[in-house]
Amino acid sequence: MLTNEFLRFLIAGGVAAGANFGSRFIFSLFLSYALSVFFAYLVGMLVAFILMRRHVFKANNGRLALQIVKFVTVNAVAVLQTLIISLVLARWLLPPFGIAGEHAEALAHLIGVSVPVVTSYLGHKFLTFQ
Repeated sequence: MLTNEFLRFLIAGGVAAGANFGSRFIFSLFLSYALSVFFAYLVGMLVAFILMRRHVFKANNGRLALQIVKFVTVNAVAVLQTLIISLVLARWLLPPFGIAGEHAEALAHLIGVSVPVVTSYLGHKFLTFQ
């Protein structure tokens, strides 16, 4: 059963993922695909922290600096998941199916952003915003 908190997490995560995904196209105008995915992830992290602190876990009274350190730690694992999945899909798994170039990068990045949802929720619930 989905809790209200997890639903709020999914909505906040969706907004942050949209910021992540959309900003990757802007970064790609100036940077390589890998760096674009990385910096887009940072944009998504900032949006996610603000939304999750205020609206999901309601931890506005917690120690901000400690929350930021824990949030970054949890997301360091997630950014590695996102980057590895995005690169493996775009470079090796999608091209044999005729999906290449920008389409492969966009699809790979979308999948890469989606994977760490559960691990991030648990990490933020039990570590970041306690």
